[in-house]
Amino acid sequence: MEETVGLLWHRLITRAAGGHFPKAAVRLRDIEKTAGVFFRALGGDPGLRLAAATTDEHGARRSLLQRIAGADERVARARMDVSTLRLPPELDVLPERGLNRDLYLWLAAVAAAPPAEDGDGHPALGPVPDEAIDEAATRELRENQTATLRALARWPGIEARYRRLVDAVIAQRPRLEKLPPAEAEREKLIRLALHAPGSVAALPRLPAKARATQPVLLWLSDFRASATGGSTGQGSGEVGEAGGSRPGKDSSRQAHRVERQEKMPEKHGMIIPFRAESLLSVAEFIKVQRSTDDEPDDNAADAAANLDHLSITRDGERVASKVRFDLDLPSAAEDDVVLGDGIPLPEWDYRKNLLLEDHVRLAEFTPSLHDPRAAPCALPEHLRRTARRLHRQFAALTPGRRWLKAQVDGTELDLDAVVRAATDRATGHHPSDQLYLSLEKRERDLACLALADLSLSTDSWVSSEARVIDVIRDSLLLFGEALLATGDSFALCGFSSVKRSNVRFHRLKDFDQRFDDRARGRIMAIKPGYYTRLGAAIRHATTILDRQRAARRILLILSDGKPNDLDLYDGRYGIEDTRVAVVEARNRGVVPFCVTIDREGASYLPHLFGPAGYAVIRQPDELPARLPMFYAQLTR
Repeated sequence: MEETVGLLWHRLITRAAGGHFPKAAVRLRDIEKTAGVFFRALGGDPGLRLAAATTDEHGARRSLLQRIAGADERVARARMDVSTLRLPPELDVLPERGLNRDLYLWLAAVAAAPPAEDGDGHPALGPVPDEAIDEAATRELRENQTATLRALARWPGIEARYRRLVDAVIAQRPRLEKLPPAEAEREKLIRLALHAPGSVAALPRLPAKARATQPVLLWLSDFRASATGGSTGQGSGEVGEAGGSRPGKDSSRQAHRVERQEKMPEKHGMIIPFRAESLLSVAEFIKVQRSTDDEPDDNAADAAANLDHLSITRDGERVASKVRFDLDLPSAAEDDVVLGDGIPLPEWDYRKNLLLEDHVRLAEFTPSLHDPRAAPCALPEHLRRTARRLHRQFAALTPGRRWLKAQVDGTELDLDAVVRAATDRATGHHPSDQLYLSLEKRERDLACLALADLSLSTDSWVSSEARVIDVIRDSLLLFGEALLATGDSFALCGFSSVKRSNVRFHRLKDFDQRFDDRARGRIMAIKPGYYTRLGAAIRHATTILDRQRAARRILLILSDGKPNDLDLYDGRYGIEDTRVAVVEARNRGVVPFCVTIDREGASYLPHLFGPAGYAVIRQPDELPARLPMFYAQLTR
């Protein structure tokens, strides 16, 4: 009963407090793709990804009902850093759904037109007056006015949308007559800056007892990291959802503000509070399963979501009693066979705008002949029915014998050409000597290399029966069976990495090898491990394709997540290096195409492969059957 009454009271007082319109709410996950395309179409940095912003306390004045309801204490504001454009996870502050949607698009437009900085570090918007000003608020004011002016000048078509948003946002802001004089004066300047961007040079400093100004949702709270090209630093910043994406699970997209503590704060427990009701009774001494320190806490995610800051420090204490060695390199006796010395490869450093020569060392591997997992084997039973269907479908792509008309030499006369030649001779024109038909067989002049991601993330489960590595293994097997029907030249490879000094490139089937039971055995022996240095793998695969004399060369990449490694390769560094490697492959005549089961792939793959250079498969177990179809579309 108490919970029911409390829930009803919460709904009643929250609705009475106002300030939100749940029926008009628009979520970031619903408009993320549209906002991303809009941001990049307006010239925004294609390397930035979209993510949820943190919700922070604003300290602005609230109404009595809002204070009673405990509502509107925190707000999520848009901001940019060196690798991410962060937008509010949900917008319900405007009364119409269309206005909330337009607010997302306007924030993307402002982010695509960041203010240019002059020599003294302030945006070029005129001199700052000598009166006492609020430096932080003035910087935000000037940056957003400059960005607004640039956006309206570049894209005049969005001005009508901006004017509608200004009217709607101002209608939701505090009324001037209810604010103290100092706060009212500052609110007037903010409204003037919204109506006439560029007309306000600074904001005065508020008195000590005054409350902060309500945040302006039409503005970005931070342009500094994006404008200067710097990073968020080690002291503080934002962190999104941890870890890579997992197939079949939706990310919570929760973001937090993180700060680094140099020293763990000391806690003194001299006073121990005591409550009589905490005494255990005899009935509570029952043998039940107790949790241990190594068992995951089901409520950890909910507890973290309610924290304002996540503090990180080194305290020198052990956090678990179990140690895992999943990433340890295997011994030489258990590892695959290394083919030759390491191959030096370059790598692109986007921070220096420089291609670092011989920065990566790649080694080629092949499964050991003494490994029982690599023994020759037939196609698994559960794939044979699909393989027979693919054989029938791909047999139609096999080139057959056909008659070539108007040839100089051939086995039969071309009657149409003979009639035309006789007509030309009768009318005084020079007749053609191409009078024969020739029966010839034309081959498909192409080569394809399938490159599979074998990193440790492929060890995750996509269903109760299969892991990602099992799906990739079945995909390579069916891909080879399908290309057997066409007679096309193809190779199968895999890769993983442990930092830049150890990129492992597995040769499963070369172009000059047959796809037989030995090749199937090598595919069955692949196992997940390590990380994903995709740029180096693409460069080496491109070199292998360069040796083929085919007229068309295709690089088909199978992946389950972003490029990453233990060193700096994680984040934008790896994405930018992969993008440069893809551009290099295209310049050398190779057609790269990526097939991924990462549901977040649409946020970064257009930057890497272009809008038509990738495909995202929502159901990972469909990859084995769909991969050959992607190849058929690429080779039409």
